[in-house]
Amino acid sequence: MSLSDPLGDLLTRIRNAQRARQSRCTAPASRLRENVLDVLKREGYIRAFSTEELRPGVKVIAIELKYSEGEPAIKEIHRVSKPGRRVYSKIAELPRFYNGLGISILSTPKGVMSDHEARTANVGGEVLCRVF
Repeated sequence: MSLSDPLGDLLTRIRNAQRARQSRCTAPASRLRENVLDVLKREGYIRAFSTEELRPGVKVIAIELKYSEGEPAIKEIHRVSKPGRRVYSKIAELPRFYNGLGISILSTPKGVMSDHEARTANVGGEVLCRVF
């Protein structure tokens, strides 16, 4: 099955699993998905993730979701830049999300990073998604 928006599919899987109060979810593996999950782990929104090989040539990512006092760590997660409409932002023009409490995940020339890391590196790029 081919997906037109693999990152949107990953975000939807995470959103649905947290609404169902599941402790884990899986998604097909790709380098972009792993980079986005690495940012979510560094920022404390998920516990961990690991890549597993189902059979030769087919890998999946197992994601351990994070909860605090029964509530999901991710309150809101949505895609900003979509395949039909890419959204790019200079770092000076990137707005703060929920007054700095939420993060934006950017794809920059220096790799996938959160908006805090992008401000430190002084680099802009494509706004992939926002997480709160």
